[in-house]
Amino acid sequence: MTRVVATGTFDLLHPGHIHYLEESRRLGDELVVIVARDANVRHKPRPIVPEAQRLAVIRALRTVDSARLGDPDDMLRPIEELRPAIITLGCNQHFDEQRLAATLEARGCGCRIVRIGRFAGTPLCSSRAIVARVCAERCGEPTPSG
Repeated sequence: MTRVVATGTFDLLHPGHIHYLEESRRLGDELVVIVARDANVRHKPRPIVPEAQRLAVIRALRTVDSARLGDPDDMLRPIEELRPAIITLGCNQHFDEQRLAATLEARGCGCRIVRIGRFAGTPLCSSRAIVARVCAERCGEPTPSG
């Protein structure tokens, strides 16, 4: 069985996330997703959606076999526990593939690193683009009640 691990923040789920997860799933027999913890997101603005809710949404996707939150102290600990054959990275994730592969190898977790390409199907394929659109079109307008 080929286990694939995909990682990400998955804030404001959008078609780019779906593309990333579907392409990741095609690479193996099992897709496990590690959702970044709120406190560990330091390379971009903090997530809007809380980690428990982001995890629940990812778990609900039929492409995903299982999902879990990342480790609060060591982002590679789940990789050591899961022992995947492949780790996929999204097109805009900040990891260097060779450096990550070397770090994992040094920790006894050698696996293939695959970068999944960009999804060009729609203009709103990033959480930042969605936030920018909401701010541009809705800021100053009253929040609809419901």
